[in-house]
Amino acid sequence: MKRRMLKTAVLSMGAIALMSVPAKAQQIIKIDGSSTVFPVTEGVAEEFQKAKKGTAKVTVGISGTGGGFKKFCRGETDISNASRPILAKEMEECRKNGVEYIELPVAYDGLAVVVNPRNNWATCMTVEQLREIWKPESQGKKFMWSDFDPKWPKEEIKLCGAGSDSGTFDYFTEAIVGKAKSSRGDYTASEDDNVLVQFAQRNRGALCYFGLAYVEENKGKIKAIAIQNPKTGKCVAPNLETVKSGEYQPLSRPLFIYVNVKSLERPEVKEFVEFYLKDAAKISRQVGYIPLPDKAYQMAMERYKKGVKGTVFGGEPEVGLKIEDLLRREAKQ
Repeated sequence: MKRRMLKTAVLSMGAIALMSVPAKAQQIIKIDGSSTVFPVTEGVAEEFQKAKKGTAKVTVGISGTGGGFKKFCRGETDISNASRPILAKEMEECRKNGVEYIELPVAYDGLAVVVNPRNNWATCMTVEQLREIWKPESQGKKFMWSDFDPKWPKEEIKLCGAGSDSGTFDYFTEAIVGKAKSSRGDYTASEDDNVLVQFAQRNRGALCYFGLAYVEENKGKIKAIAIQNPKTGKCVAPNLETVKSGEYQPLSRPLFIYVNVKSLERPEVKEFVEFYLKDAAKISRQVGYIPLPDKAYQMAMERYKKGVKGTVFGGEPEVGLKIEDLLRREAKQ
């Protein structure tokens, strides 16, 4: 299944199939959040709507992980897509509004650092170089590629990356700068990864970051560079194999959905979540992500059926979490 480019901030899949169904018969499931998780949820939603033969409608927004949690914790959505675990302040907001949730890992992803395909000089960068470029103290400073290697051209680096409501922004800043949300602000920012793809495609001097799946989809239009693993010193290119093995660090991460417990009182939401966990591995693979081991989905399904609420994380950003680390966390629930 080839994933389509995002055209609008909110997509309602299966519209044609639903036109003939009376509005009162439609069971609407509202989802919002991460644009990184969007392709998986979109794929599951399409399959689910086909199976329901027009009686269910799933809407999926892309307001970013942070933006999605704001809506979710106000009780406005049934499910929230997240490219990072829920933060302490979001946990408190949900608690204050009486929103209980079940946290379910659905896939694994790498975050790619991307350049224009005409960039034939930068093949690998270090965390230290990226930190120098992206730290808040660099606000307003123009860097040349030659500032980081005299063999590179004296050409200005044009920056783009995730917007501040994106879980990708939180993860990148924690992994690279050392503190979540700590970043220079003078760059082209968007919660929609396709906007960033287009920027990198247009600008020869571009240096951007976004989800690896969007690199896989846009091969030839953009180019991902290797990152030097801080522990091994080896330059590692981002791809499905290096992310899965844990070699590509520190920019690999699990992806989640969060389900409103109250929404599960509605049969269509309950059915959709079970459908999601059964289809997540297949859809993740189809749209360029790394499926979790079968054991992880089995554990998630068990936690879901038992109604285990809350998160296995402590409310603070975490980086470098490998698939086996996630499994150990899940096993403790």
